This record gives sequence, C-alpha cells and structure tokens, in this order.
Amino acid sequence: MSLAYKKGVFATGLESGQIAVFDIITGSQMALLHRHTKAVNSITFSLDGIFLVSGSADMTVKLWDVQTGGVVKTFSGDISLVCCVAISSDNTTIASEFGQAIHLWHVQTGDCFCIIDGLGGLMRSISFSPTNPQLLISANYDGNVQQWGIDGCQIGPSHRGWGVAFSLDGINFVSWVGHVATVQNSDSRVVVAKLQVSSGNFVCCCFSFDGKFVAGSVDHTCYIWDITGLDPHLIKTLIGHTNEITSLIFPSSLITASTDNTIKFWQTSAPSTDPGATDRGFTPLTPSKIRSVSLQVRDGVAISSDSFGVVKTWDILTGLCKASSYIPAPRQGWRDVQPMGGRLIVVWHEDQKLYIRDAEEGKFLQVVDTTISEARGVRISGDGSKVFCLANKSIQAWSIWTGEPMGEVELEDEAYFDPLYMGGSKVLVCFKDSQTQGWDFGTSGSSPIQLSNTSLDRPRLDLIGGTKWDTCPSMIKDMVTGKGVFQLVGKYAYPSRAQWDGQYLVAGYESGELLILDFTPALC
Repeated sequence: MSLAYKKGVFATGLESGQIAVFDIITGSQMALLHRHTKAVNSITFSLDGIFLVSGSADMTVKLWDVQTGGVVKTFSGDISLVCCVAISSDNTTIASEFGQAIHLWHVQTGDCFCIIDGLGGLMRSISFSPTNPQLLISANYDGNVQQWGIDGCQIGPSHRGWGVAFSLDGINFVSWVGHVATVQNSDSRVVVAKLQVSSGNFVCCCFSFDGKFVAGSVDHTCYIWDITGLDPHLIKTLIGHTNEITSLIFPSSLITASTDNTIKFWQTSAPSTDPGATDRGFTPLTPSKIRSVSLQVRDGVAISSDSFGVVKTWDILTGLCKASSYIPAPRQGWRDVQPMGGRLIVVWHEDQKLYIRDAEEGKFLQVVDTTISEARGVRISGDGSKVFCLANKSIQAWSIWTGEPMGEVELEDEAYFDPLYMGGSKVLVCFKDSQTQGWDFGTSGSSPIQLSNTSLDRPRLDLIGGTKWDTCPSMIKDMVTGKGVFQLVGKYAYPSRAQWDGQYLVAGYESGELLILDFTPALC
C-alpha cells in the first residue's frame, strides 16, 4: 500500500486497482478513482497539487486531474508492471520504472523521450528534486543510489542506499541502507545526520513538512528523529502495526500504511505545521456514505464507518475527529464498529459468513459460517460480548470471542434494529407497524428472554418515524407532552444506522457527514 500527500489530502493505491483520496484533517473519504485494472503500486502528487501520478501492475502509468478525478493521459507501451513513479516540479516530465530501466515521458505529448537503463537492478524508488526539474535520484534493490539528468546522463558517482526521499524545500535528502539512514545536503552532499536503529533494516523514510524531522520505518515500527541542531536525536517510537510499514507521509501528523491492510494516524510531539491542510480547494468527488454508527457515551465518543472502510472516532462534546483509520470491509452490506478495552472491533456479514475483525491488531478474531443468505442488519451487543445478525425473520447471535452460537429468535415479520441503544446483551427490533419488541440473550446456553413492554424502558424523548419503510423524516418527540422536539432533515442513513440513548443521538448521512445531537436542555 502506497501513500501520497498534497494540499490537505492524502491518497493511497489499492490492490483492487483503485486510488482512495482522504481528507488529511478528518480522515474522511473524498474520492475513489477507478481506471487501473490491477494493483496500484506507486502514487505521487505533483508539487502544486494539480496532478496525481499512478503506476500499476496493469503496466500503465496514469496522470490524473486532482480537481475532476479524470485521467489526463495514460502512458504505456512497455511489458512490465510499474513499481515507481515521479513527476518533475514543473509538471513537464514523468519518470516511471519498468523492469530495470527508467522511462521519461513528456507530459504534454505523452511520448517517451528517454530511457535510462543499465541501472543494475529493479528500482525501489524514483524522486525528482523539488527545486530542480532536470534532476532525479533513483535507488535500486541492489543498494545503489544514483543522480540523473533528464537527458539520461548520470550526475556524480553512485553511493549506497536502498531508497531516497527529498525534503519539501529540496535542501536535504535522506537515503537509507540496512540499519542506517543518512541525511545529506542536496547540493554539497555534506552529511547532516546519521540515523541508526539497533536492529532491523529501514524500509522507508520521509521528512516532516517543515524539514525538521525524519520518520523511518523498520518492520512494523516507526521512529521519528529531530535533525535540527548539532545533536540529531530520536524523539518518538511508534508501535501499533502488526506487519511491515511500506509507506510514510508526514504533514501535520505522521500517517503510515502497512501490509496489515491498515492506515494509521499518529499524534506526534513534532511541532510540524502544514499550511496546505487548510486548503479546501479539493473538490469531493464521491460522497462516502456512513454505513454504521456506534454511540459510546461512557467513553465520550461516537464511532462511524463509511462505505470505503474509513472508521473515525468522534468526540461527542466537541464534534472533532479524534482518530481515523482505514479498515478493509465490503462497500455494501451491514456492519458495526465498537471499541472494547482499547481495541476496535469491526463486524460485518458477507456471503453467508460473519466476519469479526480486531482493527487494532489487523486480524480476524472469528469468521463464522451462517445460514443467513442476506443480512438485514448487524449489531454488537452493548456489553461487547455478542454480535447480533438480523435475517429475514429471525435474530441470531454469536459470541465475539469464540464464534459459538448464542441463541436465535424467530420473528413474525420483517424488522430492523431499533436505534435505541441497549446495554448488556439486550437487543430491540422495530416492525413495519412501528411495534417494538426486545430480547435479552443472556449468557451462553440460555434461551433468549423476550422483554415486556414495561421493561423496554423507552426514554422520555424518543426517536419516531423515518423507518426503513417510511418516507417521512424522523422526529425527536417528547412522549410526555406529545410535542415534537427536533425534526431530522436531509438524506440521512436508515435508523438502523443511527443510535440513540434518550439524550444523545448520532446519525450518519449519505454525504459522509455525522450528526451528533445533545438533548439535555430539552430534558430539563
């Protein structure tokens, strides 16, 4: 998984051949670009943020217009998958790696005007100088770093390195080999800093936006060094991925991508600021519908999951996004996300299987075979012990931790999960006639117990209308006075993709926005 950053957004290339574009501040999905037919191995933004360049295993390089999401040109004609791409600072030249050669392309004409071969091995990376569009640096798997002019001539001698990255201002570059990364001045080649790890080998490195810090990944761990002053030193060690970190970007905070199929956002102590983060010029191309929400009042947060697999944690009081990550999950279908003891658990139903995934560890806890051909809803119990799956006319439950069946209830008609949050092992469903029924699935081995109407304990303020079968928008109604308190408007998600506890309401919109309402004043 590769990452690229520019002007308040970042993008990642996917195995499916798609490119996902995210907002750098909230982590929300902004676009999903479809034109490659195989895995996208390398992506990069132009320095001005106007273009995005991608290289794919389908043996093509594509130049994208960031504003429209359209392909400007496709560069092809070679017989090898593309592992590395770069674009010059003046947007006139694209460099791509085919096999053991670098091809240079005219952006305007689409022609290949130069081939640099005899590189001695497959390329790990290619980078143009941010300040000199005539200069690029390559690094191959044999450990050779070389500088080239766009005429194909090598500039200066080769030196050891497995990869190379420039600072944004072009003053320095970092190259790495084995357990050592070396920061050098681009013009004088004077060594600015030598960064070392005690074990393992560097996979990738990058500079912070302001050039004061260098981040480097070694296996599944990331390190950050302060390279200012006379004594460059390690300031942060970040542990959280379960597999190798393959790509890094470092705007206002560090973002990492790994072969564990996750993207992680890290809060760092590095005071790096990003003026581009406030640039709202990027046009959202594809709204990312909210697929599920989870209200966690005891933790002061709400969790949302959208169609593209972006899971976000929101502060209920401030409405700010506290954390965001990408979790592979089917775009369609039902899912639920809930934090449990510092872990984020994601569940979904697909192809008669129930998937239970630990998002923090990047692994499946359970994959359960079911008899349900088409689920009508999936929900984690309030105590986090079970996952409920709503079928055509039944509710079935399984243990999250063992995958064992925990009971089944037959229903008289089609239903959907009631948005009212229930603690423990209780679950509520609503029918077409607006009738609500509930059950307590108790402990393993016991039969579910139906809840009486009096034990349902509906709150004084209740969410009514706007069911799956109702075209009317939902209303928050005072059940004592019979008066409406708040009218939901807009194209919001089904009530089964909302949660409500009588005080707080969280609902997801098809636009990807999340609504959080506090009705405390109405209760006074």
